[in-house]
Amino acid sequence: MDFKRRILINDHSGHPFSIQLSRALAHRGHEILYSYSSSFQGPKGTLNRRTDDPKNIQIKGIELSETFQKYNFIKRKFQEREFGRILSVAIKSFRPDVMISCNTPIDAQSVILKTVISKNIRFIFWMQDIYSIAMQKILRKRIYFFGTMIGEYYKRMEQEQLKKSDAVVLITNDFIPLIKSWNIKRSKCHVIPNWAPINELHIAPKENNWSIKNKLNKKFCVMYSGTLGMKHNPEILLKIAQFYKENDDVRVVVISEGIGAEWLKKKKFQLKLKNLVIIKFQPFEDLPNVLSTADVFIAILEPDAGIFSVPSKVLTYLCFKRPLLLSVPAENLASRIVSQNNAGKVINPNNVDMVIEKLDMLLKDSNLRKKMAVNALKYAESNFNINVIADSFEKIISSFY
Repeated sequence: MDFKRRILINDHSGHPFSIQLSRALAHRGHEILYSYSSSFQGPKGTLNRRTDDPKNIQIKGIELSETFQKYNFIKRKFQEREFGRILSVAIKSFRPDVMISCNTPIDAQSVILKTVISKNIRFIFWMQDIYSIAMQKILRKRIYFFGTMIGEYYKRMEQEQLKKSDAVVLITNDFIPLIKSWNIKRSKCHVIPNWAPINELHIAPKENNWSIKNKLNKKFCVMYSGTLGMKHNPEILLKIAQFYKENDDVRVVVISEGIGAEWLKKKKFQLKLKNLVIIKFQPFEDLPNVLSTADVFIAILEPDAGIFSVPSKVLTYLCFKRPLLLSVPAENLASRIVSQNNAGKVINPNNVDMVIEKLDMLLKDSNLRKKMAVNALKYAESNFNINVIADSFEKIISSFY
């Protein structure tokens, strides 16, 4: 790309892959502003300025008046609009040529879109999840009739935002049938699968400072790392801990915060599960030691999430040369990656007994673990090249001019 642009990349969650893309584009000469919500609870990338960062990248954490209320629908709505207003001020100040919006809640995106359209800024909707469908499924369980109505309202909003976007980046081909049914122009849709920043995630020895500090260096560790919310069933992790309660060599390690982690803490206390270890989110810089402590990684996704949510934690797991155990719908992209590459076991989310059976198989068969671990890393090394990914985004940006 022989010309440079001012690009604002917003990832509400502050994921490692989006800040890696921002740095890659900055190194290519683009003027970059990367924004994220510092009030949103979740695992994040390296969001402090690094010594190797070029001068043409700014990183801005947007802080709300109070901690983001993820599970309070009314408060969340107002907070999302507050985020949109604060980011709109930054947009007007930075004056980007292009904005890429990732993981941005629908209400916040509504405010942001009005700003970028009024300033003639090109807008790329980087679709990580289909929020309105996920929201509708969750709300239907709580308040069926009103949940359906609210879901339909947000579905129309999300459709309108997609139509107003200059380009749409989808993380999987699985989203295309829905995009077509929503009458979004296929010509402006591009598929760029998600990735993890493998060059920043070196594999450390299992016996490292972090594992020793947490007394995990000599244990067989089944690890879950990441968000544990409405789309995940923490009871699976509890059942695994209960199954291995009498086996002092096994630990179920959960690196998470929020509603699911708090529920597990209560159950751990009630059931006296010493083998269930719950630790808050760790800094990105510590992830190599943290994730290298695992012997098997586990990911969980409710059946309702289906194809509309691809757990990014699975992509990070693949970088650490460990077998994966997925309690995730078979049609999900993450499940297909693991199954097709023989990088682990995929089990129906409704079958907890089978999850434990497959885990026990992995625990007892070190050769199988090694074989799957090699396959996992091989997939990551073949698919997570940031230069190829940055080329894809630059191609979309150049099509505007």
